[in-house]
Amino acid sequence: MSRKQNLDHLLQIQKIYETLINEIDVGVHAIDQKGRTIIYNDKMMEIESMKKEEVINKDFLDVFMFEEGQGSTLLNALHHRKEVKNKKQTYFNNKGKEITTINNTFPVYDGDTPIGAIEVAKDVTVIERLIRNNMTSNGNTRYTFDSIIGKSPAIQEVVENTKRATRTSSSVLIVGETGTGKELFAQSIHNGSERAPAPFISQNCAAMPDNLIESLLFGTKKGAFTGATDRPGLFEQAEGGTLLLDEINSLSPMLQAKLLRAIQEKSIRRIGDTVDRKINVRILSTINEDPIEAIANQRLRKDLYYRLSVVSLFIPPLRERKEDIVLLIDFFIKKYNHMFQVNVKGVSNEVLSLLTNYDWPGNIRELEHVIEGAINLMIDEEIIEVSHLPYNFRNKPQNVLPKETSIVSVHDFTDNDQQKPLRNLKDFLLEAEDYYINKALERHKYHITNAAKEMGLSRQSLQYRMKRLNKDE
Repeated sequence: MSRKQNLDHLLQIQKIYETLINEIDVGVHAIDQKGRTIIYNDKMMEIESMKKEEVINKDFLDVFMFEEGQGSTLLNALHHRKEVKNKKQTYFNNKGKEITTINNTFPVYDGDTPIGAIEVAKDVTVIERLIRNNMTSNGNTRYTFDSIIGKSPAIQEVVENTKRATRTSSSVLIVGETGTGKELFAQSIHNGSERAPAPFISQNCAAMPDNLIESLLFGTKKGAFTGATDRPGLFEQAEGGTLLLDEINSLSPMLQAKLLRAIQEKSIRRIGDTVDRKINVRILSTINEDPIEAIANQRLRKDLYYRLSVVSLFIPPLRERKEDIVLLIDFFIKKYNHMFQVNVKGVSNEVLSLLTNYDWPGNIRELEHVIEGAINLMIDEEIIEVSHLPYNFRNKPQNVLPKETSIVSVHDFTDNDQQKPLRNLKDFLLEAEDYYINKALERHKYHITNAAKEMGLSRQSLQYRMKRLNKDE
């Protein structure tokens, strides 16, 4: 082989090496005997949020920082010839960003002479932060039944049913659209029960990947996986108290099965452990869709649903309790007056009409954001005008039902005998609602979803009304 052929061959090997080092899904960082970086692959750039030119040929300690008493595994391998496996390390880049990795680090020799060190790293920064945030949560609750705003019959009935649920430790499933205040009801149940002095732990099941949510719920045993330590899960942290699982339909079927077993057996097993641990925890859960539809679409196991819904609470959407809008507006104005140190006294009649006629797909949370946004746009004014409402809200079309879609009219209930006294209004309205629902169900062969759609209601809302009228589904 000629010298040129040999050089071409070496260049080809170098190209293969560079491609390999940049395509693998772990960070690779190598330093020479003086502690200067000589290899720094693309994955390491991503992990450490650095550019190659900021690191290559630079002294390692000029680029990275470590807390007092925390040394670098890479420098330790170079200077003390120590090889480490699966070592967790937290440090900071030159911009002060915190990074947490699991490292395999080892010295490199030329014969007996150390010529550098190499570190292979896996990024666990996000996972570590999420675990830390969940594990350090004190689980304090601030909501009680006094925090629930509303005098409408729809909300008052739910409040009364919720208060009854405080007397036992049965599981409760809270059903409601996004923004209806499901966690407020959950905290009220906890604070109104005998478990109030014990922890209240809340976890959004949609906020994390399956592998992380499993370790958070059930805990981990040291050595179960790379970087695992003995750590109690949320079930153990909530011992004697209440565990709220928000958006339960977001869990995978496998995790739902494991959760079902934990609830039935009243015991859990940490990941990587062989020991079952007894638990005494009340389970509350929430779902933001019709549970029956969630089961039909395989987002919720039927057996888990039956276990979680010993008590079912249906939180009505804001569009079904519009008489509470005035109270809620007043509450949010007072809240943001105090927060922003302003003196807004109310809303104009035009704004009140707009807010009352709007359908509120985001429910109470959306109403709060509208009031907060309006107050942010005010300077010295004391009354919220239409011009203060968020731009996108002002331009949303209002949902007005066409008059010709009525199924039943008030004339169907007019008494022909003018001499007879008028009936009680509440009884009249209940009878009208009963008749209306019967007609809608008959038209759709008792298919609740289709009937609810034609009536302009959610399936959940129709089920609530049927329950109130003592109808079987």
